Amino acid sequence: MNQYDFWSPIIVSLQVTLVASIVAFILALFASWMMRIYRFRSKSIVETIILLPLVLPPSVVGFGLLVLFGRNSWVGRGFEWLFHQPIIFTKGAAVLAAVVVAFPLIYMSIKTGFDSIDSEYEDAARSMGANEWSVFKFVSIPLAWRSLLTGYILGFARGIGEFGATLMFAGNIPGKTQTIPTAIYVAVESGNMTHAYYWVLTIVLFSFLLLFCSFRMK
Repeated sequence: MNQYDFWSPIIVSLQVTLVASIVAFILALFASWMMRIYRFRSKSIVETIILLPLVLPPSVVGFGLLVLFGRNSWVGRGFEWLFHQPIIFTKGAAVLAAVVVAFPLIYMSIKTGFDSIDSEYEDAARSMGANEWSVFKFVSIPLAWRSLLTGYILGFARGIGEFGATLMFAGNIPGKTQTIPTAIYVAVESGNMTHAYYWVLTIVLFSFLLLFCSFRMK
């Protein structure tokens, strides 16, 4: 294995996780806000569905993505018609898998931050004529910024360590969808323990730094 082969999974992991963490953060930010300001009957069911990927085995998440976005589903066929290729076994599939597994963790952190805000500040802004978007942008986000940043960091850490769903949905194509976790799996299977050790050390270092940063935010 040459030097390019060693760095390739690291580069792919960073590319996939950077895009996925941004997408998951934006989705989680608005989902947590919507769940906070709106009251509806099936709210607990919706929130349970949102958090389900946290407790499901990654292989189940990957299987669900295969069914939902596979070539036999209308979603998968629509994507293939739009982009002239299926989404499965592409870098986009790796991003989507990372988004799904990172989203619940980011959502929980952001929701905790919003719930910790004293509602009197938001009510005061509303009483002065601010609409919900202004309250969200100028009051809620600044007051909960630590939780938002912590949520993003934890989501990034979760995304970069994703294995099962990525392997099932995006595959393990070197230079394209092979991330650090899948590269470690292949290296151990093939007996290439040297590269496996270095990749393990790399992802442990990434995870340690990300978690350390999240604790510093508190």
